[in-house]
Amino acid sequence: MSRSRAHQLHDLLADGSEITIVCHNNPDPDCLASALALGRIAAGAGIDEPRILYSGDISHQQNRAFVNLLDMDLERFDAAAIQDRPAGSLLAFVDHSVPGANNPVPEETPVDIVIDHHPAEDIDAQFVDHREEIGAAATILTQYIRALDIEPDTVLATALLFAIRRETLNFLRGATRAEYDAAGYLHDHADHELLRQLSSPSVTGATLDAIATAIDNRMTTAAVLISHVGRTTERDAVPQAADYLATLEGVETVIVFGIIHGAIHLSARSPDPRIHVGDVLREAFADVGSAGGHHNVAGGEIPLRIFADYTTDDDQLLTIVEQVITARLLAALDLNGTN
Repeated sequence: MSRSRAHQLHDLLADGSEITIVCHNNPDPDCLASALALGRIAAGAGIDEPRILYSGDISHQQNRAFVNLLDMDLERFDAAAIQDRPAGSLLAFVDHSVPGANNPVPEETPVDIVIDHHPAEDIDAQFVDHREEIGAAATILTQYIRALDIEPDTVLATALLFAIRRETLNFLRGATRAEYDAAGYLHDHADHELLRQLSSPSVTGATLDAIATAIDNRMTTAAVLISHVGRTTERDAVPQAADYLATLEGVETVIVFGIIHGAIHLSARSPDPRIHVGDVLREAFADVGSAGGHHNVAGGEIPLRIFADYTTDDDQLLTIVEQVITARLLAALDLNGTN
């Protein structure tokens, strides 16, 4: 199946004259490595200089190290680059699927290529490879380069291998046999000293402060921990705090939120088979923002809207946000009244 899809993708690229690859908002290693791999496949099909666009921030220390150490050529999102494209110009999404959902692409924009493993509906493109059962988009792209007999150079192999490891938390979250097969193939091509550097980046003081705030603010109900990091400029402190608190003894589900610029960001973790955190966040916040994800890992973003400029009393704003978000989460988890 992967071989057939790989050749279908290659044929589509060979008929194109250029490609613009759009990463999702605040791209992580899985998205970045997948974009890099798709660019290499496009180059092999005759498309010179693929463009990789991103929006939001690359703020997580591992993501910044990833871009810097691998010397990735990225461009800020430019709406003009995807609108009124000439004939033969292809638009691709990797690690996300739908215009306007976790990306700044206007809704109804025609998309040519979608390669993703996240839950999504109403995906529309000439080429779609959407496999929720796979642990990382980088795994799918690794299958493609193998099927197309593209031998990865050190940078590409290192990027893909690190992305698979990071997306699956070193094969402890959502990993399938496909991830192990892909990692085994990439191992001999990768730079293992560079992998070590990517795995151990420095942590900012602001990130540590945010995690400390989440530890102080935690509330546990029936093995569900809810907390917040307050207001922070470190967007990735929210999922990092969730990962850390998920190690707490007796906790099965963790949901952490925080205010970053003009929005509330959420991150959830749960190995509990009884709770699908993607569905929990979607049920709780779909009417006010975007939220969802997998059974065991999910996220969301809720615009502050009328509260965005409410800076005269930040403590009061945080109190209001904490009360509203917590109440919605407890209702979605059916934990109201639980001791």
